[in-house]
Amino acid sequence: MKAPELLCPAGDEEKLRAVILYGADAVYLSGERFGMRSACDNFTREGILRAVEFAHSRGVRVYVTVNTMPHGRDYAELSDYLDFLDLAGVDAVIVSDLGVFSLAAGKGYRFGIHISTQASVVSAEAARAWHSLGAERVVLARELTLEEIKEIRENTPPTLSLEAFVHGSMCISYSGRCLLSNYFTGRDANGGACSQPCRWNYTVRAVEITEEKRPGTMIPVEEHPEGTFVMSSRDMCMIEHIPELIDAGIDSLKIEGRVKSAYYGAVTANAYKIAIENYCRDPEGYVFDPALLRELESVSHREYCTGFFFGPPNGGANTVSSGGYLRDKAYLAAATGYDGVTGKARFVQKNKVFCGDLVELVSPGKTGRRFTLSGLEGEDGTPLESTPHPGMIYTADVPFEVRAGDILRSV
Repeated sequence: MKAPELLCPAGDEEKLRAVILYGADAVYLSGERFGMRSACDNFTREGILRAVEFAHSRGVRVYVTVNTMPHGRDYAELSDYLDFLDLAGVDAVIVSDLGVFSLAAGKGYRFGIHISTQASVVSAEAARAWHSLGAERVVLARELTLEEIKEIRENTPPTLSLEAFVHGSMCISYSGRCLLSNYFTGRDANGGACSQPCRWNYTVRAVEITEEKRPGTMIPVEEHPEGTFVMSSRDMCMIEHIPELIDAGIDSLKIEGRVKSAYYGAVTANAYKIAIENYCRDPEGYVFDPALLRELESVSHREYCTGFFFGPPNGGANTVSSGGYLRDKAYLAAATGYDGVTGKARFVQKNKVFCGDLVELVSPGKTGRRFTLSGLEGEDGTPLESTPHPGMIYTADVPFEVRAGDILRSV
């Protein structure tokens, strides 16, 4: 069975290297302008050149988001930027605005054009229309069910690639188009500067809401001790449904999270890559491994849900019951080397550890393996009881083979 592409977020160079190491087939990133995630570090032009070189040397594709809604005054700079991306050798640009699409399609660039989820493609008719104009891929709207996706796949040409988000944060607004940020703070959400007011803590004075012309229809607004979160969506998690996603004909499974940490990118890429490979290796005998869900619960996230894939959510099933993120396991260190003779691994400290701590080692293609930390030594060989200094180099005894980029975390 042909495996779908695993498309992972790269908010900066560290995150790009992490997701590639842990299984990404393609990455998506943004330059300093025209991308919808201005909150992450993003890439300078020199950074994009390095990213393309690094990714391509490992057989990984690079897609650049050009998915804001630019005003007329922005087009001269945008045209120059697209010229640069073509020379840089990126594999595709992701666009949502028809003007941007027209500019990119009309200049004969070598890169492909992907239609962003913000274009709200919810039908085969819309998908075929974009394809007829020159798009090679559409990123389907997040409001589609699996059955609707199957129908779109059955009624579009095989030369049109279909991509769908399968994990990460979701907007409460339709396909990410929102004006709350503009209204409350003056920051343009569709220009990449969303302040996320849907996540704010609101206090509700009324027990229920009724609409003037619908007096018999009650709209419940539940208030928890921490506040009311009727606009804050849960995070999507489809790790338990890889067979359904692949069987629906989705060509690219996309993980959200350019603003998240390199640890988040590595763990999510690793879990989905393992699940995809396990299913494609033996579709008939495939059984979901619960350890993969535990991996995804180890990263910072909101309560999980399956979005709209199995039908429109009812009764607030897609909104969080409390504010903030759920955090489980701490990212303790990153491995930089291993001595197979002594069994000692070299780490760069991210968080403090003590001798005797129960920890886990996460490696590409493997879920966390537990062991008790022992044999801590400083860079000069001095025995240590703990690792108190951020960024310090230390070694520890590890009962498994360790490779550069492996992750040490708490249990």
